[in-house]
Amino acid sequence: MEENSIDAKSEVDKKPGFFQLLECKCPRCRRGDMFVHKNPYTKKFMLMNHTCKVCGQHFDLELGFYYGSSYVSYAITVAISIVTFFVWWILVGISVDDNRVFYWLIWNGLFILALQPPLMRISRTGWLAFFIRYDPDWRTNPPEAPERTNKSQKNNW
Repeated sequence: MEENSIDAKSEVDKKPGFFQLLECKCPRCRRGDMFVHKNPYTKKFMLMNHTCKVCGQHFDLELGFYYGSSYVSYAITVAISIVTFFVWWILVGISVDDNRVFYWLIWNGLFILALQPPLMRISRTGWLAFFIRYDPDWRTNPPEAPERTNKSQKNNW
């Protein structure tokens, strides 16, 4: 039984952190889920666990912490828009003589809007991963408790 858990540990550790980011896993242990619901298209898709169920890492580090995830979301959205522009340019073409650019703008806007729930979750995971690094010894090292939390002010916005 112990040998299987070691194999499972090494398989997850071999995966780059980028895949755990897309799966919205805890950045510290890369195993626990950050969000309560796996499906990003549910009604409460942004409902997060308070701590990682695997390693105990706190996800709410301070009041208003996830406002910074908008920077990550913006960067991802711009990157997706650049990619869709070049794909549109190759497949459909861009011309000043007709409205193909405006068709791309409409299509890209709808595409980004449809991707918004998973992008918001990935942005939160990426923002947290910027501050909480992967710890290969997470089983023996306890997570640091958040310093600046005020539970009475948590839901006041």
